[in-house]
Amino acid sequence: MSDQAYSLLGLWPIVRRWKNLVLLAVGLAGAISVAVALWLPNIYKSTAVFFPTNPESTDPDRLVNGGKLELGGRSEDLDRIITIGQAQPVAELLIREFDLYRHYEAGQPGDDAADNAVLYEFSSNLSIVHNERDAIELTFQDPDKQLAARLANRLVEVIDSINQQLTLENRRSVLGLYRQRYDFLRTEFERSRQQLVQARRRYGIYGLEEESRYMSREIVRLESALRQAEGSGNRSQAAGLRRALRGLTDEEGENLLNLARYVQGSDSLTMFAARLTDLQERLVKARGDYETADLTLKGKISSLYLVQKAYPATRKSKPIRWLIVVGSMVVTLAVALVLITLLELYQRTQRRSLGGARA
Repeated sequence: MSDQAYSLLGLWPIVRRWKNLVLLAVGLAGAISVAVALWLPNIYKSTAVFFPTNPESTDPDRLVNGGKLELGGRSEDLDRIITIGQAQPVAELLIREFDLYRHYEAGQPGDDAADNAVLYEFSSNLSIVHNERDAIELTFQDPDKQLAARLANRLVEVIDSINQQLTLENRRSVLGLYRQRYDFLRTEFERSRQQLVQARRRYGIYGLEEESRYMSREIVRLESALRQAEGSGNRSQAAGLRRALRGLTDEEGENLLNLARYVQGSDSLTMFAARLTDLQERLVKARGDYETADLTLKGKISSLYLVQKAYPATRKSKPIRWLIVVGSMVVTLAVALVLITLLELYQRTQRRSLGGARA
């Protein structure tokens, strides 16, 4: 077979001979593609754009102490956000929340086939990518443009919430430790205070400095009066002063405020007072730490910096109907040309074989 038989110029006569069938195939392809293109629903997509923040900069303790919120762009932050967004529990949460079983007409929840169909459809419509500006673009597409926008925004909120839980999960344990420390110090403080009160009642000491001055002054006065009474020979007065002095100085004296008990209890009271003061300072600090930790843990600090919310699309993203029709007709024409060319070559080969056999 000559090279001319394989040239493109040789196609035109073949097309002319088979033009009716070629036109019929292209026409049928065009009609079918038009029907399919008109049958396909319009698909709208909504996109949210956000930056992940550095989890260290969103630590509430740092913010309370004057730290600044810093935008993240680290690969680990981006990978963590994308992984959360593509996780199956997140997909199942949104599928239940937006009743996508009914929306996708997949069947009833709990059926394996229906569950797989909904998850596949949801994953196919979702796109989470890291763009060239170190931001994350979250796109969701659906025939319902309002649903696409609401679902994309809700997915951003879920990612933010889960990301906060991952970065702040251990803070609940820390808060429990703060609470235990505060409760322990409060119990110890109350127990030490009761011990101090009991010691004061036992030893009759309520103000160390004032009572020591009183006893010193009173002892000097009684001794002076006793010496004067003994010198003057007033025995009854001297006996009364001697009893008063014994009551103030002897350990077995009847006075509530007694020098012997005062000396005995001053060391104990000093120790109890120092212990109580130390516990009070630690208790105040522990309460402040617990209140700060509790307040900061309850404060919701977003781990994402939202640049653009997802809005309902004003134009469809697909299908491109004219491209479907033109593409199908071009493909059909190309396939038809290949088939008729092969058929012509086959017929030509058959004719030559028959001619050679007759010769």
